[in-house]
Amino acid sequence: MERSGRTGTGPETETETEREEERAPEPEREERGESAEGAEEERGVLPEPRPGRRLWLRRVRRTALGLVLALVLPVLAAQTALRINYLGDPADGTYTRGKDAVWLGHAWVDGRKKDADVTALAARLKATGMRDLYVHAGPLEHDGTLPKSAYANARWFIAAVHREAPGIRVQAWLGDVLASEGSRGMRLERAATRAAVVQSTREILATGFDGVHFDLEPLHSGDRNYLTLLDALHRVTAAQDAPLSVAAHQIDPLPGLHAARGAVTGHPKWWSQWFFGQVARRVDQIALMSYDTMQPLESTYGGYVAQQTSLALEVTPETTDLLMGLPFYHEKGFGHWEHAETVAAAVRGVRLGLSRTDADRANFGVAAYVDFAAKEEDWTAYREGWVR
Repeated sequence: MERSGRTGTGPETETETEREEERAPEPEREERGESAEGAEEERGVLPEPRPGRRLWLRRVRRTALGLVLALVLPVLAAQTALRINYLGDPADGTYTRGKDAVWLGHAWVDGRKKDADVTALAARLKATGMRDLYVHAGPLEHDGTLPKSAYANARWFIAAVHREAPGIRVQAWLGDVLASEGSRGMRLERAATRAAVVQSTREILATGFDGVHFDLEPLHSGDRNYLTLLDALHRVTAAQDAPLSVAAHQIDPLPGLHAARGAVTGHPKWWSQWFFGQVARRVDQIALMSYDTMQPLESTYGGYVAQQTSLALEVTPETTDLLMGLPFYHEKGFGHWEHAETVAAAVRGVRLGLSRTDADRANFGVAAYVDFAAKEEDWTAYREGWVR
C-alpha cells in the first residue's frame, strides 16, 4: 500500500489595502461618536469580522483542512491500492495442495465430544484438502507447564480420528498470553519458562499427538527469546519426526509499520517481513493469521490477503508449509467486520497472491479458524473456492 498526503498552505500576507481599511474609521459615525459595530448591534445585525479576524479564520480553516487531508489521503490511497490488488484472475491450478488445516476447540479433548462427533467431523473433512487438525490442548500455564488434566481425553480423540479419517494428523494446539504488553502472562525472557515449554512439548507428544502447534500472543516482531525457544522445540519435534507448527502475526503492509504503530499504541500488531522469515525457517509449518485486519470491504480485505500471501511467500522456505488463515467465525467490530472478512474474499485473495508470487509452490495451504464458530456457508466457500 502506498501512502500519500499533503499539508495545508502557508499563511497569507495582508495586502496594503486591507491594512489601510483596518486603520481608517468610518467618518460619519466618528462625528456622531458612534461606531459602525454599535449601530449594527442595535439593529440586531452581527458585525462583519474585521479584516484581521477574517485572515485568522482563513488560516484556521486551511490548517484544519490540511490536517484532515494529511490523515485521510493516506487511508484513501491505501484502500484504493488494496482494491486494485483484488483485481484480476487467479492462475489456473491455484487450488488446494492437500495441506490445509483447521483449528478445533477444547471440547474435543475434555470429554464433551463423543464418537458420533468424530464420525461427523471425518465426513466433513472428506474430499477436502484438510490434513492437519490443531486441537486446543492448553492453555499453557504462565510458567510454561501444562497440566495433564487440560487434555484428559486426548488419547481417545487421536485414536478416533486416526480410525475415522486415516491420513489426518492431530496436532496439539498450545498457547498462552505473553507479558509483552502487560504485567501478567508468560515471560519468554526467562530461561526456566522456555525450558518448561520444551518439557511440556515432550509430554504432550508422548500422549500420542502427531505434532504440536503454538500460538503465543501478543508476540512482538524481533523477539529473539521466541526464536531461541523455537530452536529448542524443533530439536525435540524433529527427534520424534513430528511437525512443529506456529500461528504467526501478519506482516507489515508497509515497511516499519509495526514499529510506528508500537510507538503510538504499544501494540505493534504486525511483524517485519524479516522476522516472519526467521520464524518460518525454524518450523515445519507456519500459519499466518490473515484475519482481524480492520478492513471495511470485501475487496479491500481480499486485496490485503493477496498482499499478505505474497509477502509471506517471499520469505518462507519452500521446505516449510505456509498456510494462510481463513475467517471461519462471525463478529462485528473495528478489528473484524464479518461482512468484509468473508471466506470467499480470503480464498480469492490467497489465490491471487499465490498466482502472482509462486503459483507452483507445493508446500502451501489454508487454515480455517475456528470449527465451533463456523457456519455452513464458510465450509461451502472453502470447498467451492479452494478445493473444487
